[in-house]
Amino acid sequence: MSQVRVLVRRLAHGAGLPLPTPRSADAAGVDLPAAVPEASPLTIPPGGHVLVPTGFSIAVPPGYEGQVRPRSGLAANNGVTILNAPGTIDADYRGEVKVILVNHGAEPFVVTRGMRIAQLVVAPVEAAEFAEVDDLAETARGEGGFGSTGLSG
Repeated sequence: MSQVRVLVRRLAHGAGLPLPTPRSADAAGVDLPAAVPEASPLTIPPGGHVLVPTGFSIAVPPGYEGQVRPRSGLAANNGVTILNAPGTIDADYRGEVKVILVNHGAEPFVVTRGMRIAQLVVAPVEAAEFAEVDDLAETARGEGGFGSTGLSG
């Protein structure tokens, strides 16, 4: 697995939280913590969503993006996931990384300080050049949209 250097800036409310680091040798992503005040955890009601700060801003190198993805344990155990998964952190963004958590579970979910709420994967991206044309090449699918390729094998 190749490595890319991502600079991390700890914000004041991220004091004491662990830096994003892989939790195993071949981990694709790093965990992002909740930087909520110890005395003020966030409660997400069933069907609700909240914007959770992580206490960090990052500098993703040009040619890469940061992908904020759900943690499988939160989804499987609590029905909590990321509303806009995956969220994208562009290479020119320097603000705080925040995570939109949504509770699809039946019970309120409490987000506490330092809780691992999401994963961040840094991935290469290609710049696209869009060119307007009068027609596009035909395909077998054509203009078939949602569900047009069928539901089974």
